[in-house]
Amino acid sequence: MNITSSSIEGYKGLEVPYTLLSTTDHPKGLAIMFPGQGYTVQGPLMHYPTGIFLHENIAVLHINYQYSSKEYNDLTDSEFDEAMMTDSKKVIDEVLEGTSYDAYYLAAKSIGTIPLSGELSRKEFKDAKIIWLTPLLKEEIVYETLKESRHSGICFLGDSDHHYVEERFTKLSSNPHLQLHLIPGANHSLEQDFHVLNSMDLHKGIMTAIETFIKEA
Repeated sequence: MNITSSSIEGYKGLEVPYTLLSTTDHPKGLAIMFPGQGYTVQGPLMHYPTGIFLHENIAVLHINYQYSSKEYNDLTDSEFDEAMMTDSKKVIDEVLEGTSYDAYYLAAKSIGTIPLSGELSRKEFKDAKIIWLTPLLKEEIVYETLKESRHSGICFLGDSDHHYVEERFTKLSSNPHLQLHLIPGANHSLEQDFHVLNSMDLHKGIMTAIETFIKEA
């Protein structure tokens, strides 16, 4: 396993760590992971797709921003969005400098769907495949990107998620490039509260769908 850990100076000079992983010196592509605010790349919805990508000889970039730390507590909503956009862009700029990949995959959980949405205009990502995990449908940039994007994508959301908006989710079905998976009873972690075995079954189904999506891309 090749592992490179580093960091960039992000928004307002705050450090943003990242990790680049690969099982080969010649990966077939690069997957970029945008975790949630408190949901790190160690959470199952990020950890298991990382394993799937690596098994397919696709390198993985973890953007390990730490927006639960006290330095971000006083930011306004607009400043927070700017921080996410700035930090993600700087990490990706650094990793892609002087390097290119034949294929790109972007996967985001929760608040990570905001910087992901901002990155889709990057020319390198015009054919990228997108994995949306509990997207924030109440955020205009996320909703409009999901609705209008021509990128091939797969989206998972629970109907017990506080970010689920039935009307908006229904309208997303008009986008032919998007595979939608609405999971009954699932919360913002795509789990069923206090039902551990049911939650494990849900995650297995999600990972099966993600693996199929990656292999068919």
